[in-house]
Amino acid sequence: MTKSWLDLVKNAGELVAPSMAKDHPNLPVMKEEGCYYYGADGRKYLDFTSGIAVTNIGHRHPKVVQAIKDAADQLLHGPFGVIMYESILRLADELRQILPEGLDCFFFGNSGTEAIEGAIKLAKHVTKRPYVISFTGGFHGRSMGALSVTTSKSKYRKFLQPNGLTYQIPYANPKQYSEQECVEKLEQDITTLFKHQVTPEEVACIILEPVLGEGGYVVPPRAWLHKIREICDRYGILLIFDEVQTGFGRTGNWFAAQTFQVTPDIMAIAKGIASGLPLSATVSSKELMQQWPAGSHGTTFGGNPIACSAALATIEVIKEENLLQNCLRMGQIAREKLDWLKWKHPVVGDVRSLGLIIGIEIVNPQTGEPDGEGLMNILNKCVQKGVLFYFCGNSGEVIRMIPPLSVTEEEIHTGLDKLDEALSEYEKEIGVLGFNRELEEKV
Repeated sequence: MTKSWLDLVKNAGELVAPSMAKDHPNLPVMKEEGCYYYGADGRKYLDFTSGIAVTNIGHRHPKVVQAIKDAADQLLHGPFGVIMYESILRLADELRQILPEGLDCFFFGNSGTEAIEGAIKLAKHVTKRPYVISFTGGFHGRSMGALSVTTSKSKYRKFLQPNGLTYQIPYANPKQYSEQECVEKLEQDITTLFKHQVTPEEVACIILEPVLGEGGYVVPPRAWLHKIREICDRYGILLIFDEVQTGFGRTGNWFAAQTFQVTPDIMAIAKGIASGLPLSATVSSKELMQQWPAGSHGTTFGGNPIACSAALATIEVIKEENLLQNCLRMGQIAREKLDWLKWKHPVVGDVRSLGLIIGIEIVNPQTGEPDGEGLMNILNKCVQKGVLFYFCGNSGEVIRMIPPLSVTEEEIHTGLDKLDEALSEYEKEIGVLGFNRELEEKV
């Protein structure tokens, strides 16, 4: 007898590995549309996760759905190189027009991790240097190469000992230091590293997220990123931007490189590229890519023709619906309301944002220390109220708010009103008094 969908849900822990299934909130859904999931319980849930920064134009946009259907009528699979097909070449040509100038040649893969692997391999191959510098708190993937530069949580590396010949230095901490202090500290950290552990002539590349993602949604000062570019130029080191999460409009520009006006030598892009279909790319200049000969890297499924068609439709929608502008406007509306929630609620420690990549830190109001347990309590309350957020940070203490770029002002207010309620309920449970809105209105 065929088991029902809900029976399968009950047995999910036996069918799927815990490392995949044990996440938040494990919500059984039947359908997705726009900014919403439709649950198996008959309820509609406002989604402020975008499939973890993937469905930037909203779930199941009609143009993407139609592009997928049309592409499936022609090709399901295309090992590019064995055959050639239109969608991958059109996508490469389209990406050249929206990426920073000079990033104009592509190796297509299936995931952000693959794009990172490609970026590191390209840098090492071109420079003939063995070492990589990354930043403490960075997340770049879970394969062994990507894991060697991932330090957002030690549990990701536990018992694995990735041997990637890497060194880490601290990421910018604008909560603790001024912009100038962040720049000075970076120079000190890199000088110390080069004096005591590795010479700059041995370093192939520096890799970083232009906004720290899984490590806590930290937005660095612009001058800090410019200093990294200067350091790389000084020593002939290639700069890699991991724009897997910040790409395709999330910061209010096509890419964070344009937001900060810093162009890397190599970029890794994925997530929002194809509205949910597996696709990624390692991007650099033609001059670099031409030094990476046939056979030095390869793929079977990378640049799938249907995924490339979905990506073309995604880019078209972002342009036609002015979603970059909407991202900036909705990001400002969300930030203003969140700044008020920070003032109102003692458990909110910090608010960090750039466009619609927004982090809300939850702390113990007595100690000011990160409170991952409290955060999960709050997120569960939000789910009960019909809105989904996600989490990040070393202790799981930062609420990750990443709605689609198509989100409306009404949806922003609805979701944050629910968060406000959840924060108030949590504070009442732990015996903390927040700001009293009724009292303020009387005054």
